[in-house]
Amino acid sequence: MSEDIIRYDILVQNALRGVIRKVLSEVEKTGLPGNHHFFITFVTTAPGVRISNRIREQYPEQMTIVLQHQFWDLEIGETGFGIGLSFSDVPEKLYVPYAAVRGFYDPSVNFELEFDVADGDAEAGDDGAANADEPAAEGPARQDDSETVTEAPAKDGEDEDGTADVVSLDAFRKKK
Repeated sequence: MSEDIIRYDILVQNALRGVIRKVLSEVEKTGLPGNHHFFITFVTTAPGVRISNRIREQYPEQMTIVLQHQFWDLEIGETGFGIGLSFSDVPEKLYVPYAAVRGFYDPSVNFELEFDVADGDAEAGDDGAANADEPAAEGPARQDDSETVTEAPAKDGEDEDGTADVVSLDAFRKKK
């Protein structure tokens, strides 16, 4: 088998991240439709992630946020999104590049995407990822409904220990 010089795996992941950007862009404009809400898991050490030092200490590797009842300042960009959320009654502003997103789940329709994310610990120095107290870009205030969680709740098909059979893109890649 010949080498995949085109890197279809990367192209597919980027295209699927575009789905997240499109969905969040619609929510930015019109709010959450119907019963839709989202669990977004991201790598806190990925390049470009901006969160407070307090949140980074609590979630040194990854965290999951829920966009459902209370969030504000949702601002969608080409490479990431900014959002205001409350953590233990303390308002925080986060910026998450799409490349840092590990998972996106809409339980209202059982839709889920998973991604490979490179760990950014070694790269975080000069690109702003380590500047945790730097706020995300400001935008018009929106007071919608959302909540934050640190672990996604059990989903249909999970075992008693909370694990689930998840198929990632790696399952479809041919091994050399």
